[in-house]
Amino acid sequence: MDGAAPPDGLDAALRALWWDAKDDWAKAHGAAQEGKDARAERVHAYLHRKEGDPSNARYWYSRAGVEPATGALDAEWQALARAFLRPAS
Repeated sequence: MDGAAPPDGLDAALRALWWDAKDDWAKAHGAAQEGKDARAERVHAYLHRKEGDPSNARYWYSRAGVEPATGALDAEWQALARAFLRPAS
């Protein structure tokens, strides 16, 4: 993940994951807040879980329409990145 900013063309969810991979929670959170779809809400939930705010995370998982994650944070990040980078079929 080279560069000082995410690559052009990424949606809010992928920008948030990019910033999170750079260990910049605040910028990741800001990017997730910019999104108005379930993908961004899903990453928003992950970020609050990572932050240690399970109540807020549950709210965002609910908004995204998914069950709260309970596994390792790294595994959740990887699953999100794989799902969001998969080409539409």
